[in-house]
Amino acid sequence: MTNTIIHKAETRGHANHEWLNSMHTFSFANYHNPERMHFGALRVLNDDTVEAGMGFGKHPHDNMEIISIPLEGDLEHKDSMGNVSVIRHGDIQVMSAGTGIFHSEYNKNKDSRVKFLQIWVFPNKKNVTPRYDQITLNIADRHNKLQQILSPNPEDEGVWIHQNAWFYMGTFDKGIGTEYKIKAKGNGIYAFILKGDVTINGQVLSTRDGFGIWDVDSFSIKADSDAEILLMEVPMEF
Repeated sequence: MTNTIIHKAETRGHANHEWLNSMHTFSFANYHNPERMHFGALRVLNDDTVEAGMGFGKHPHDNMEIISIPLEGDLEHKDSMGNVSVIRHGDIQVMSAGTGIFHSEYNKNKDSRVKFLQIWVFPNKKNVTPRYDQITLNIADRHNKLQQILSPNPEDEGVWIHQNAWFYMGTFDKGIGTEYKIKAKGNGIYAFILKGDVTINGQVLSTRDGFGIWDVDSFSIKADSDAEILLMEVPMEF
């Protein structure tokens, strides 16, 4: 029997720190909801807006796969592995925190905001050597189809993480649809609607809504307006 869960955009946790406006799909920092701790191996989905010139100071992570997806603006990254980089819309950044890292993230621009998704996935291996990677994808390759942005395989398209997970992004014109087939038995999908109106497996969704579906082999996706979506396939048990 197919199982689903819906998280409407307005039900998310909210933290406004003036320099940072953050919406939390799952429990994070001062937002604690025992019914929203994670979706399978997907632990954090934060929808962040950082004011001009502001950012996150140096802070630690360990034993977590951390993915950043910039949606607007330029985000500067520095870490204890010696990486200094800027990620922009179209880029995907990944860190395997493993045995432990420190990093900082700042809005590089003094006159515009940065918007990005911060995503944490529980790893399937503990205490790995910390790792950083960043790639630039061709956004045109996700027009009216799903573009793979993450997988468990370093040879595949996109970045890779220490988990049996696959992420896809798609930008669809109104009326266009597709079907998604689950990659691995026991996995579920969490869909996040970045923009527009979408129907997934009969469930009508709007901008910034989240929808989880599991115990299913495949499901349909249809754009009810011009729309942009992120699909995250993760193990439900890990």
